[in-house]
Amino acid sequence: MTQAFGVVHVFVSGEPTEYRLPQHPDQVMAAVLAGPRVREQLTRHRCQPERVVEFMPGVYECLEAERIKYAIRLPANQVLQNRIGYLLTRPVGRPPNEVRYYANFTYRAASWTKPRRVIAKVEWHPGELYPRVGFIVTNMSRPAERVVAFYNKRGTCEQWIKEGKGAIKWTRLSCRTFAANAVRLQLHALAYNLGNFLRTLATPEPIKDWSLTSLKEKLIKIGAKVVSHGRYVAFQMAEVAIARQMFQEILRLIAELRPQPPPAPA
Repeated sequence: MTQAFGVVHVFVSGEPTEYRLPQHPDQVMAAVLAGPRVREQLTRHRCQPERVVEFMPGVYECLEAERIKYAIRLPANQVLQNRIGYLLTRPVGRPPNEVRYYANFTYRAASWTKPRRVIAKVEWHPGELYPRVGFIVTNMSRPAERVVAFYNKRGTCEQWIKEGKGAIKWTRLSCRTFAANAVRLQLHALAYNLGNFLRTLATPEPIKDWSLTSLKEKLIKIGAKVVSHGRYVAFQMAEVAIARQMFQEILRLIAELRPQPPPAPA
C-alpha cells in the first residue's frame, strides 16, 4: 500500500473485490473485519480500479452496532486544529527530550450522525520547529495514552501479516471456491502459529531472533538421508546452519512443553 491510497482485496460473495481508499487503509481493514453488514456497505460502493472512493462514514455505525471497539485515524482539519490550539504553542526553552501532550474532546463531522470521542496527540521533538499532530476517533473508554498505544500496535500487526506473506505464503489462495480458499487460509494460519510457537517457546538463545523465513529455510527445509535398519530408522540431517547440539537443545525444549505426569500416590 502506498501513502497516497490503499488497495484492499476482500472476498465478497466468493469473489475477490478491490477497493481503493485514500490515505488510511486501516479504516477499511477495520470495516472488512466487522461483519457482513459492513461488507454489504462496501459492496454497495464497489469501484473500478481507477476510481477512488472516499471512506464511508456509515462504517462507524456498523462497527458500533456490532459492538466492535475501534481506534481509527482521523484526517486533520481546521476545526480539529482549533480544538487543540492551546497545545500547539512551542514549549519554553529547549527541552532535552520530546514533550508529548494528549487531549480528549467530542467532535462531530458533517457526515456523522452523532458526536464521537476524538483523541489528539501532540509531540514536540528536539530540533524540530513544528509539532507532530495526530487525531484518532474511537469508541473506547480507556485513557488517551492507552488508546494511542493500542492504535500504534497496528504497525506491529502489519509486520506480522507481512511475515506471514513472505514465510508462509498465505495469500496464495488459488482455489476455485470461496470455501476451499477459506480452509486453505486457515491451514496457513495454523502453520504460522506452529512456527511462531517454535520460535517463542522452543528456540535456543543463539537463534532466538530468527525470523520464520530463517527457521523454515535453515531448520525445517534441510536435506536429510533416511537410513533404515532392522530395529530403527535414522535421519541423517546436514549440519549447515543448525549444529547437532543446537538441534538436540530444540528437541529438549519441545519435550519440556509436555505436561508432567501427576506424581504417583504415596
